[in-house]
Amino acid sequence: MKAIRRFTVRPVLPEPLRPLSDLARNLRWSWHAETRDLFQSVDPERWAACGRDPVRLLGSVPPGRLAELAEDRRFLRRLAAVADDLADYVGGRRWYQDQPGEFPAAIAYFSPEFGITAALPQYSGGLGILAGDHLKAASDLGVPLIGVGLLYRHGYFRQSLSRDGWQQEHYPVLDPNELPLALLKEPDDTPARVLLALPGGRSLHARIWLAQVGRVPLLLLDSDVEENDLGERQVTDRLYGGGSEHRLLQEMLLGIGGVRAVRAYCRLTGHAEPEVFHTNEGHAGFLGLERIAELCAEGLDFDAALEAVRAGTVFTTHTPVPAGIDRFDRELVAHHFGPAAELPTIEVERILRLGMETYPGGEPNLFNMAVMGLRLAQRANGVSLLHGNVSREMFSGLWPGFDPDEVPITSVTNGVHAPTWVAPEVFRLGARQIGAQRTEDAMTVGGSDRWDSVADIPDQDVWELRRALREQLVTEVRERLRASWRQRGAGTAELGWIDDVLDPDVLTIGFARRVPSYKRLTLMLRDRDRLMDLLLHPERPIQIVVAGKAHPADDGGKRLVQELVRFADDPRVRHRIVFLPDYGMAMAQKLYPGCDIWLNNPLRPLEACGTSGMKAALNGCLNLSVLDGWWDEWFQPDFGWAIPTADGTGTDPDRRDDIEAAALYDLLEQRVAPRFYERGQHGLPDRWIEMVRQTLTLLGPKVLAGRMVREYVERLYAPAAYAHRTMTPQAARKLAGWKARVRSAWHGVTVDHVETSAATSTAELGSTLSLRVRVGLGDLGPDDVEVQAVSGRVDSEDRIADASTVPLKPVGGPDPEGRRVYEGPLALDRTGPYGYTVRILPSHRLLASGAELGLVAVPSQEAGEGAGVLMR
Repeated sequence: MKAIRRFTVRPVLPEPLRPLSDLARNLRWSWHAETRDLFQSVDPERWAACGRDPVRLLGSVPPGRLAELAEDRRFLRRLAAVADDLADYVGGRRWYQDQPGEFPAAIAYFSPEFGITAALPQYSGGLGILAGDHLKAASDLGVPLIGVGLLYRHGYFRQSLSRDGWQQEHYPVLDPNELPLALLKEPDDTPARVLLALPGGRSLHARIWLAQVGRVPLLLLDSDVEENDLGERQVTDRLYGGGSEHRLLQEMLLGIGGVRAVRAYCRLTGHAEPEVFHTNEGHAGFLGLERIAELCAEGLDFDAALEAVRAGTVFTTHTPVPAGIDRFDRELVAHHFGPAAELPTIEVERILRLGMETYPGGEPNLFNMAVMGLRLAQRANGVSLLHGNVSREMFSGLWPGFDPDEVPITSVTNGVHAPTWVAPEVFRLGARQIGAQRTEDAMTVGGSDRWDSVADIPDQDVWELRRALREQLVTEVRERLRASWRQRGAGTAELGWIDDVLDPDVLTIGFARRVPSYKRLTLMLRDRDRLMDLLLHPERPIQIVVAGKAHPADDGGKRLVQELVRFADDPRVRHRIVFLPDYGMAMAQKLYPGCDIWLNNPLRPLEACGTSGMKAALNGCLNLSVLDGWWDEWFQPDFGWAIPTADGTGTDPDRRDDIEAAALYDLLEQRVAPRFYERGQHGLPDRWIEMVRQTLTLLGPKVLAGRMVREYVERLYAPAAYAHRTMTPQAARKLAGWKARVRSAWHGVTVDHVETSAATSTAELGSTLSLRVRVGLGDLGPDDVEVQAVSGRVDSEDRIADASTVPLKPVGGPDPEGRRVYEGPLALDRTGPYGYTVRILPSHRLLASGAELGLVAVPSQEAGEGAGVLMR
């Protein structure tokens, strides 16, 4: 029979065990080994059966066992030590508190998904895992972050396979009361709520769940409340589910409701109000509109409020392709805003203008969330050096007249949270070498360029560690494979072969990620005979562990999964290649350490960063990857191998895949496998061990989330906080008025004449030329603009590369025609073809970039004649 109502019955812990509840509710246990060890000792079998989730464990331990532990002095001493450690971690000074200068009092960090732990399944892939690692690293560093997201009742789907290898999706219902969450409550003990207005007089209510991630609170909004109709209750049903209107409502709740949730949290707890708002991808972009509405309610007009909001906003883009961005029909967005819906005090046209693709190549009827994110943020970044380049190119239409490399989008390369992803055995090896505290500091705070102490670890210890981790993975794979085949309908008698799947002494390759087509799950299958030869090589075999989920609506991705599964089902190779369904954090934490090679073969440059290879590297796994994302930035032959790319414009997709697959097979046959199996005089693979050592020594410190968050603090959060403080209401009004004046007068800004002291088209290195420029400023004055000389090497079409800029100075006042003269030196500091031009940009002390307004004036062809290219 089926229950008509469900309750969560919480255990009553004996008084001496009460600290266990606090430890279970703070998600620091997910990356703190001593806390997990303590919970495991409560009941090892139940701990494993509960998926290593302390909240579920405490809900299932028999009262008799709890009474026994309450009398166990040794357990209570351990409990007190772990509880004291958490109190010190949460309340003590950390890196952030010891920094000089005025850092933000608080930062609000918005993301549509957060991967903190498998016990809180609110993530689908890299974006969520990155957001989770960002929060954990911020906690370790003491950065006063407030995380904001949605609580999805079904999370992301659970994946299984049919008998013929087709992906099946399951959506188990999550009960928040069984998760490590607590309701945010008002002083009268009622749940705190946020409310959004919907068209037709309806409302969307949401309550706020709090997950404590170390020192960082994470607020998760949940629309499954009684006040809502069925449709509104389902707004937070699934991550990335539903149609356009469903997604729009999710993103309105995340952005607008998220700001209201932050205000409620700060009011109820006394937490400092955020000075900086960080939008992790475009889904939360509406947060800027809510903050504009707040300021308008305080007396600012829209334009001034926009300037004030932009000053303290950071936007991070994660996608290198326009198709990866959420875009909504203009009419749908208009329907949900205005007098009869949300943000009634703001003109709908002003809202639409922020997101419309009003640039060459844009779709004029589509509202683009990333475009709105960029227009509402004074600072923006991509997530690797290459992705920064791609983003500047992709969004260059928003800054017409500027070369892509001047588009104001910088990059902060992602990192990963080492305490979450490093195997305990790897940590213990480091602790044996330099002590537990120094090892923990190295992995969290970071700051050093090298981990030189790795050099002192004996080769034998490195190799034994690698084999032990591989052996653990083999055990894990067999358990998961057996469970998968049972789900597919196989009987126990059919599954004896699983006992021989994988071998702890064989070179092991891992490939696990989401399954969009650009990640090319099946590139390894391009030449199946050749792959089979690699798998079954008599002296140098390889084995491959594959995992990944296709989006439920992506039948193409599901076909790729099925193709891989069917190959892995072949009795000739199924002991050497496996597909594990339901890829998630729990699987990943065994997979990364247990592999010798991490394979990544996306279409370059479509992998924005690709952090899975970083997690593998921190465990001594070598990377074999296309030069994309972070690997393009940090690849060295010491760390692994680069798969050559065939990305010329004349190469059709099939031929490109054939070429790159052949290159992959060549690398495995000729370089990777021989190095793994080659033995030195002591019977160890000396050259392989040296690559592991170099990976840990040189790459380890780079890939840390601690390094990433410190970069965000120093390069983005601190400048944004300064800009926020500077942008008083009066300053915001003045800046908005100045921008309006400059835009309306810009048509009158001209470069009329350029002349130089050069008599010929050649000059000597180190010499200096004098530039003299006559300009028209129309209704603007010299204080409104900067006149610049832009110089650098030129290509065959006279385009300037690696440009450097020098401001020119005005000489005297305007002539009778109102023209002004600017002069300045031009130093010739490079040999070869060299050129320069002159341009005029708007200039104001509160602009973060000269390109901010997207306005530039350059010489006409006539004005530049006779002043052109030098040293050709």
